[in-house]
Amino acid sequence: MENTPIIERTGGHTTEILRLLSCLSESYSPRHYVLADSDKMSEAKIRSFEQKRAETFSESQFSLERIPRSREVRQSWSSSVVTTLYSILYSLPLTYKRQPDLILCNGPGTCVPVCLSAFLLGLLRIKRTIIVYVESICRVETLSLSGKILYYFSDYFIVQWPDLKKKYPKSVYLGRIV
Repeated sequence: MENTPIIERTGGHTTEILRLLSCLSESYSPRHYVLADSDKMSEAKIRSFEQKRAETFSESQFSLERIPRSREVRQSWSSSVVTTLYSILYSLPLTYKRQPDLILCNGPGTCVPVCLSAFLLGLLRIKRTIIVYVESICRVETLSLSGKILYYFSDYFIVQWPDLKKKYPKSVYLGRIV
């Protein structure tokens, strides 16, 4: 069984990641969802998804974790550095406690602190975590800010448009997957 954190955010990112999760077997359990502390909409979507999943997989396990939002919409770049560092520091004990085998994320800013925390645990030889980043289907020509950062830290960087594969050779193009 894989100990799998999934990083969520309100809106399309949540819908995309839940579509992706619906294709995964129950071996990716327990699932630990990581949300921004101010995100209420994703929590409702996750609980609904997991309730339906439990009808098929009676042993289904999941948890919800909250971290401070690393960057608000329209927040200045200089202040977002400070809030992201704070979010990374907050994520370190959570990542250490969960010691995930795999992190699956798709672009919300919340994923950056968690992935960087897991990467740091790997550097310190505490726990090696596989980081799988799936760029949003909406990103046709350029990467999101999270994608631009995690391109260098992820083990698998999946794009859904061929033009992105051309620009980012490390990426894996699988076509439309969500």
